[in-house]
Amino acid sequence: MAKEKHIQHLLWRAGFSEKPEIINQFSRQSIKKNVKQLLKDSESFETIDVVDKMDIYSELQAMKKDTLMTTEQRRKQLNKMVKEEEGALNIAWIDKMIDSKAVLREKMALFWHGHFACRTRNPLFAQHYLNTIRQYSLGKFGDLLMAVSKEPAMLQFLNNQQNKKRSPNENFAREVMELFTLGRGNYSEHDVKEAARAFTGWEFDRRENGFFFNTRQHDFDSKEFLGKTGKFDGEDIIKMILAKNETANFIVTKIYKNFVNEQIDTKIIQELSEYFYKNDYDIADLMETIFTSSWFYDAKNIGSHIKSPVELLVSLQRSTGAHFVEKQSLLFIQRVLGQVMLYPPNVAGWAGGKNWIDSSSLLFRMQLPYLAFNNSIVKTVAKSDGDVNTDFQTKKGKKNTLETSMNWDVFSKQFAQENRKELLDELEEYFLQVAISEELKKGFIAKMEKESQPEAIKKMVLALMMLPEYQLC
Repeated sequence: MAKEKHIQHLLWRAGFSEKPEIINQFSRQSIKKNVKQLLKDSESFETIDVVDKMDIYSELQAMKKDTLMTTEQRRKQLNKMVKEEEGALNIAWIDKMIDSKAVLREKMALFWHGHFACRTRNPLFAQHYLNTIRQYSLGKFGDLLMAVSKEPAMLQFLNNQQNKKRSPNENFAREVMELFTLGRGNYSEHDVKEAARAFTGWEFDRRENGFFFNTRQHDFDSKEFLGKTGKFDGEDIIKMILAKNETANFIVTKIYKNFVNEQIDTKIIQELSEYFYKNDYDIADLMETIFTSSWFYDAKNIGSHIKSPVELLVSLQRSTGAHFVEKQSLLFIQRVLGQVMLYPPNVAGWAGGKNWIDSSSLLFRMQLPYLAFNNSIVKTVAKSDGDVNTDFQTKKGKKNTLETSMNWDVFSKQFAQENRKELLDELEEYFLQVAISEELKKGFIAKMEKESQPEAIKKMVLALMMLPEYQLC
């Protein structure tokens, strides 16, 4: 049982849970082999291509030729098209998390999306940004940082298009240091001003949807940054930031809090930071070191992580084989629970941890399995955050029904125990990382004693998934 619990722990943290047959397969291998398998499965990378530049161009051309449309009608039609494209991109990524064998890549990309928080109203920019964090999610952090820093979505979000040599804009330079690399206290205001000068001319070409270095707007004069002087440009600044140990420590601490425990162990952080720095910021090697370390499987780390809304939404489907019939439901659930992919609340991303649980979302979180597996009418209304994009994307139809496609017969065959107590123990081991009381289990068994095996399994699964313990992994 201890080994199975460790395997579950690995698959929850390195992914979004797994089906019973995958767990059984992993149980026949050592932890090190399992981690190697996860890394190997995530070596491949496939772009998400739901937003087509030519389709958007054709729509725009058609609107221009339609002489009966007013300017206001064209604007509304364009906004509707953009929002639908962004919704489709969100859903395509969620589907990848649910179905892809490269689950570690998608889990790391989800982490980097929160770290390099960014949003844009240009669906082509959003798609390119998403594919960039997915492509580099397990590579070298320096490559990821450089690529994200040149993303049109990020340059637009952090106002670097307005960063000119005669009037530097400090927003991009500040956030690169404060939120993406060094962390507060490891740079000065003078460093921010000088870095902003170095990033002048880093722009994007709207027609080509790519990075563009505008030499006419770049400040080529000498700059002083982190104690060094030279005619630095943006790439120089990023390389100098990576040369600081503080960057490795900042990144490792954030990864530790997300994948291990919010309560950090300073000794382990120090060791991991030194390793990460000396190993050229290799993300895959860092994650392998974490997932194969004995301390990762300490009791204090198992079941200590509160699932984010997306982790909850994905794991509910990945572990059972269920899928939401109406894809719009995926957006609606994200909105109600407070985590709409590609729409972080601000450049700092989602706070995470206990911030996921509040009075307005906890009840819906716990009711979600029942609502989803019983095709229920939803009375919960997603709160408006004042953003017309998320308001549009997360609208539900008049029926407000959450409907899933789920083959309970196939799922039930994976749990062969006829004895109801042993069956419940097996299901508890599979769905929960935190044990529940024997008294509670007795109550569940008493209610299902006369049920058929498939029906008993369904009711036991829903009972377990609606517990507070299911919110933890």
